[in-house]
Amino acid sequence: MLKPLDILLVGVGGQGTILATRVLAEAAGASGYDIKVSEIKGMAQRGGSVVTQVRLGERVYSPIISRGGADVILAFEKMEAMRWLPFLKADGDIIINNQSIAPVPVLTGAAVYPADCLEKVRGAVPSTVVVDALDIAIKCGNPKAANVVLMGILAKKLPIEKETWLSALRARVPQKFIDVNLQAFEEGYLLG
Repeated sequence: MLKPLDILLVGVGGQGTILATRVLAEAAGASGYDIKVSEIKGMAQRGGSVVTQVRLGERVYSPIISRGGADVILAFEKMEAMRWLPFLKADGDIIINNQSIAPVPVLTGAAVYPADCLEKVRGAVPSTVVVDALDIAIKCGNPKAANVVLMGILAKKLPIEKETWLSALRARVPQKFIDVNLQAFEEGYLLG
């Protein structure tokens, strides 16, 4: 029997949240899970919030994760982690990319980016994992692979075989970027 899992992926347009969701769904499907996915893209092309809800299990009927229902939040950006924290279960895991991307209201001066995002999340979830995924991706050869570094960390927390993840990456990432992404995944997996 496959244990049900609810995973929330949150970030900003351009960070690869959708690709990460597709890799997760591919790996989970290959592992026998029934999968339901809901994508919410709020002005994603302009740096807006991107949220995907992924529900895995023996049989899943709805893609929507309720408040307090996520087993894992994978946050590609710090403020998005703080914004979606109420959706995490009391004993859930949160993995955060230590990156700040100012939304449009901050860029226009209508709002201020909260300086204490990580402190607020750590205050609520002491086991918070924070990683400089962008720095790791740059060392791997492509800053856009930060999403795959985070996927490597997530992979260690889920009951899906490593080779299944690697196959999913090969199926979803364009061939010309596969080597960098495989290396980025390995780096994240080692951190997980």
